[in-house]
Amino acid sequence: MLLFPFFLPNHGGRLPVQAHALMLVRALIALVLFAAAAATLAQEAPQLHLPRVMLTAGMHRIDAQVAQAPEERQIGLMYRQNMPNHEGMLFVFEQPATQCFWMKNTLLPLTAAFVADDGSIVNLVDMQPQTLQSHCSAKPVRYVLEMNQGWFKKRGLKAGSRLAGVPFRQP
Repeated sequence: MLLFPFFLPNHGGRLPVQAHALMLVRALIALVLFAAAAATLAQEAPQLHLPRVMLTAGMHRIDAQVAQAPEERQIGLMYRQNMPNHEGMLFVFEQPATQCFWMKNTLLPLTAAFVADDGSIVNLVDMQPQTLQSHCSAKPVRYVLEMNQGWFKKRGLKAGSRLAGVPFRQP
């Protein structure tokens, strides 16, 4: 290791260059740790500012947040304390595939509707809060709509029922 024979001034004294480098490395480490802690705290808050889309299920209106980016889909409805009855979250994937969901850090009981490209509901599953049990689509889908548990049942919606809205419009 090459040592520098000169010194730099520091608060009236003089420190070797290695000491300045060490202080800089420590400051950078502290900054990285602070950023990591801030990111962790940010992930423990609900997503409330995602774009929204208006959907319908027959005469029923749904105000759905749209989780399209991988990070948005990963967080989903985690950390939500409550959700109005007419609201939900629409998860949008790049291509149809078997989609599986769990309820880690999700505080609300939800029903997931696995939805085909044409808006038809493939299957519905009730999911319990804060569980790691996997709930999957019965066939490949691009969309999953999560609503408060019982929302679909109360409205008589089941597999084969159709949702309408911009995401489901055929070209």
